[in-house]
Amino acid sequence: MKIYKIIGLMSGTSLDGLDLAYCHIWEKNGIWEFDIKETKSVKYSSEMLNTLKDAISLSAEKLIELHNTYGTYLGEQTSIFINENKLEVDYIASHGHTTHHRPEMGLTFQVGSGQHLANATGIKVIADFRTNDLALGGQGAPLVPIGDRMFFNEYDYCLNLGGISNVSFEVKDKRIAYDIGLANMILNYITRKVDLEYDEDGKLARSGNINPRMLEQLNNLKYYLLPHPKSIGYEWFLAEVVPIVENTDDTIENLLHTGIHHICDKVAQQINLNFKNDKQQLLVTGGGALNSFLIETLQQKLVDSTKVIVPEKIIIEFKEALVFALMGVLRVEQLTNVLSSVTGAKKDSSSGVLFIPN
Repeated sequence: MKIYKIIGLMSGTSLDGLDLAYCHIWEKNGIWEFDIKETKSVKYSSEMLNTLKDAISLSAEKLIELHNTYGTYLGEQTSIFINENKLEVDYIASHGHTTHHRPEMGLTFQVGSGQHLANATGIKVIADFRTNDLALGGQGAPLVPIGDRMFFNEYDYCLNLGGISNVSFEVKDKRIAYDIGLANMILNYITRKVDLEYDEDGKLARSGNINPRMLEQLNNLKYYLLPHPKSIGYEWFLAEVVPIVENTDDTIENLLHTGIHHICDKVAQQINLNFKNDKQQLLVTGGGALNSFLIETLQQKLVDSTKVIVPEKIIIEFKEALVFALMGVLRVEQLTNVLSSVTGAKKDSSSGVLFIPN
């Protein structure tokens, strides 16, 4: 039995930092299994955070420069992680950081050059997981559902509350998944107005009240009417959501409270719409799972038979890094790691590019 020793790297739209997960992944009797051995979250410096946040407005030359320097940065951080824990590593699987996502134009881009990462660590790297799916006519997103199917299929729904909320579930032996809408992206945008990275445990939001006009405007965004497959990026957030927040004159507490009700309205709407059985289980991961006010509000809005399951913290925080590690293993094995039923592509694919260190 071959055990892959692989590090998964993930940087999400909420911009809270770089997640590293050292995993052992293996196949036994046709079933893939995992063990997360070591983890680390690297908080971005204010300079790096602003660079990534503003990357959407960079010139082509500056964007390519960032692609390369961020790839080296990923390599440096991974090398520190390896040395701290004396890890034996076969591969690194890196998502990079999404700066541009316009699937309707056949375009998506994740900074973090795989070659620079490989050269900085001396380890083989699998990166660029989205481009092939775009070339096959897909959205290039979401990608995590392959991990939901292979590692977490005992749950009726897998919900990730990162910068964006996305859900994945089975319908007649097909995995369906899509970006529902907002999650931490709007909450963190609001807290940064008062120099807070995030609203710990939803304490500020809990003390606020709903702003009815803001809630109505958010709930009526046109994206929510689109059929799946569908996905959103930072461009959509800047164009559609930021103006609503900026034009709402209210307290930070009320803005956050309203944001959480909006997030939960839209998530509950989708889960209730796809009602399956009398004892449904909804697995919630991502930073939003640590926000108790958000989780309580979501549970209240779901039909009574749906139970929200918040797993152990290591799964909440590192599930995406784990799944990219899995995707790297599947790519090495030349097995399907991107599902066309999720992305809308012409066919399933084994996506990702292998970079050999020099």
